[in-house]
Amino acid sequence: MCGIVGFLNFEGVASFETVTSMADKIAHRGPDSHAAWSEGPIALAHRRLAIIDLSPAGAQPMVSNCERFVVVYNGEIYNYIDIRADIEADPYFSEVVGEWRGHSDTEVMLAAFGLWGVKSTLQRMVGMFAIALWDRRERALYLARDRAGEKPLYFGKSNGVLAFGSELKALREHPAMKTEIDRNALALYMRHNYIPAPYTIYRGVSKLTPGTYVRIDAGGQIREETYWSLQDNLKPEGVRRGPTAEKDAVDGLESVLSQAIRQQMVSDVPLGAFLSGGVDSSTVVALMQAQSSNSVRTFSIGFNEDSYNEAHFAKAVAKHLGTDHTELYVTPNEAMAVIPKLPAIYDEPFSDSSQIPTFLVSQLARSRVTVSLSGDAGDELFGGYSRYTMAQSMWAQIARVPGPLRAAAARLITAISPQTWTALHKMIRRGTSERAFGDRLHKGANVLGSETIDGLYRGLVSHWDDPADVVFGSREPPTYLTDRRPDISVLDPIEQMMALDFLSYLTDDILTKVDRAAMAVSLETRVPMLDHRVIEYAWSLPLSLKLRDGRGKWVLREVLDRYVPRELIERPKVGFGVPIDNWLRGPLREWASDLLDEKGSSRRASSILHQS
Repeated sequence: MCGIVGFLNFEGVASFETVTSMADKIAHRGPDSHAAWSEGPIALAHRRLAIIDLSPAGAQPMVSNCERFVVVYNGEIYNYIDIRADIEADPYFSEVVGEWRGHSDTEVMLAAFGLWGVKSTLQRMVGMFAIALWDRRERALYLARDRAGEKPLYFGKSNGVLAFGSELKALREHPAMKTEIDRNALALYMRHNYIPAPYTIYRGVSKLTPGTYVRIDAGGQIREETYWSLQDNLKPEGVRRGPTAEKDAVDGLESVLSQAIRQQMVSDVPLGAFLSGGVDSSTVVALMQAQSSNSVRTFSIGFNEDSYNEAHFAKAVAKHLGTDHTELYVTPNEAMAVIPKLPAIYDEPFSDSSQIPTFLVSQLARSRVTVSLSGDAGDELFGGYSRYTMAQSMWAQIARVPGPLRAAAARLITAISPQTWTALHKMIRRGTSERAFGDRLHKGANVLGSETIDGLYRGLVSHWDDPADVVFGSREPPTYLTDRRPDISVLDPIEQMMALDFLSYLTDDILTKVDRAAMAVSLETRVPMLDHRVIEYAWSLPLSLKLRDGRGKWVLREVLDRYVPRELIERPKVGFGVPIDNWLRGPLREWASDLLDEKGSSRRASSILHQS
């Protein structure tokens, strides 16, 4: 896990000093060492967080043995040992590689590029990565990103230069790069609470789409190619190939997920896992502990507000599995101390409030380990979000009601505040209620006028129905959620929602949140459920093995049942959030009032611009 930067100067010689300065902006991603390389129009730099092969033999930028390629890369190739064996068996091994200099995955990847080419190598690799590869013979730059988008990669072309990097702040450091705010991207932010790929907050700067690579030649021509896509695995001939018998499906998932976890536990530095006590993280930790001779180090965050606190559930799971568990109960002041850091961590608008506890649990984990596994992606792969069953049940009811009546009902629901609805629900349920019941009810009211279940889903996940109305001079660009829909019509409506969440929300919210928060404290995070073999297996299963009796993750729960008693897991889904509503009405009220004060807002805006 590292940070990479570089640029291609189409009109002159690349500056070694400039690329070094760009790399310094992301020093947090790689505190162990740093180096840069330049030759003619190209300059590459690397900040290293050493995980595999801690010796200088694993350092980057790295030149291939055949001297054709130079690479900087961020991430891990989990099957590099298998690829190395295939390379050694290749008849051209001696000619292209000769002999190994170390045992890093970077050296193996470079050798594979030399033997098999870019696309074939990317397809063979199992891992998370953002790669910049310079081909000295063709004088071409390749940028590649992993299949699910675990690792970030930004690039932009301006004033005769194409610059790239792991974070936007690195691109801003290049004097040729324009950083003009894109109002259209702000419109996207108003709908999503994040800016989805390929867009960024800056005009002319893009996020590389997951599962793709681009080739940039010396003349500045950019060609993008896809080497893997979820859509290809969802075509009629690609779905329903997995087992349909329950036991076979559970056995298969346990096997493929165990294999992914086993490969992701390889590390030359201390390793642990995040543990919330929910289904996803508990399954990952259970399979880790089953394959480890030592107690796995686990980490969780707790809150003193009962409706937000899951720390005691995580502690119970940790005790049952025998992990070495560490927890931190977060106070309002600790959370408030994180907030001023967020603009510098995320570089562009990002409004997922769970970025705060994610940073804190990453900071906690980094005090004891350098690598932490995560349970992310279980909801998107196995139907865990309540909106899936909510949309299905809502559509079954509202489709039978005339539109004018639905609109009237929506007005009645929204006339009562979310807080009042939650309180009423709590009274009816005799003291037990979802903390966000009222918010969910208002969200449901906003989609009563939907004409299709697809429109209903879009209403459920949109934070603003018509963003261009509030961002003056903007025009909302097409996304997976609106006009740039992938071909997934073969799927059940709920599976379509899951696919759209995977393609957008998972990549641009969940994975962005985890990567930036963890790398801000120099912690590598790994997501076993995003091993593409797990992804493809999950999508080969029928929906009936995921959603059952109004609940998601059936097949995943069955795997977990083999390791953890059900009573330690079975409870309403809470989600990873902070009690921001309670804090803003209580200990953070004065601080929040100051935020809304016009003079205070101007001071903070000036401070943020100065830091940038």
